[in-house]
Amino acid sequence: MTTENTIILAILLVILIETSYLLYIMQKKQLRNNNTAVYVDTSVLMDGRVLPIAETGFITAELVIPRSVIGELQLLADGSDHDKRARARFGLDVAQKLRECESVTVTLLQDGSVAREGVDERLLNLAKKSGGMICTIDYNLNKVAQVEGIGVLNINELAKNVRLSHLPGETINLELTQKGQDSHQGVGYLEDGTMVVVENSSKHIGKKIDIEIIRALQTDAGRMMFAKAVDSGSTNLLGKTKSQPSGRRQAQGRSISKPKTDIKTKSLPKPKKSVNSKADKTKKPKPTGRPRKQSSLKRSMEDDLLNLVENQRD
Repeated sequence: MTTENTIILAILLVILIETSYLLYIMQKKQLRNNNTAVYVDTSVLMDGRVLPIAETGFITAELVIPRSVIGELQLLADGSDHDKRARARFGLDVAQKLRECESVTVTLLQDGSVAREGVDERLLNLAKKSGGMICTIDYNLNKVAQVEGIGVLNINELAKNVRLSHLPGETINLELTQKGQDSHQGVGYLEDGTMVVVENSSKHIGKKIDIEIIRALQTDAGRMMFAKAVDSGSTNLLGKTKSQPSGRRQAQGRSISKPKTDIKTKSLPKPKKSVNSKADKTKKPKPTGRPRKQSSLKRSMEDDLLNLVENQRD
């Protein structure tokens, strides 16, 4: 009995040790997740998009704005550059509105108004010490943080992944699955589930057709796109219309080239020669005609004289 009891007690002790160790690890992870701080960079405050993101409640971690970041904004706001001064003042307004926002916790860290090593280096050191993350849109700071193993929240990457998959004016091939609210409309869906309403395409339901995106509508209920069907005949017509201007351009080019030849002909003395030649041609027959008439008269007179002489002889 004593040996069996000791074995049972040993097994129970092992189970208690394992469960306590697992509970300790889970609590430690929860504390890390709850205490993860996000250090806000100067570029994010000057950008301003962090404010609507925080108001929607997507940022659950604590936002920490170091005093050195506020000092850099103040330095830029007092500078001579008009654009940087306006953006820095806007960044100070964004920091104030973040502190007033109820959907996110924002704290101002008193680390000194001036960072001798630089604000970027100060943010990296703070994130390393506390095991936090950095919120920035600075490309170089983002790369350095990734190299050093620090987590980065990049608003540009978020906007890139959330943007529209297809922009207005883009042509895609889509399968229409059902009718729309109006009898002439057809409805299809993109790969991400976005509904596309195509005008005057109810006869193409169950087929894949080429459509052109006209506009996109973003609402709280989701995203919707409107499009129109693209016919192959319309593209041919477009091709014909495109060929017309080229012909006109050729005609314009020809019409433009004509005055150049006229200018050259005017500059040359060719027209004068042509006029003189015509005058010469008209004048030449006149002197040639008179000798012919005189010779004919002379011949007729000689013939008459010969006839008289012959008559007298007779």
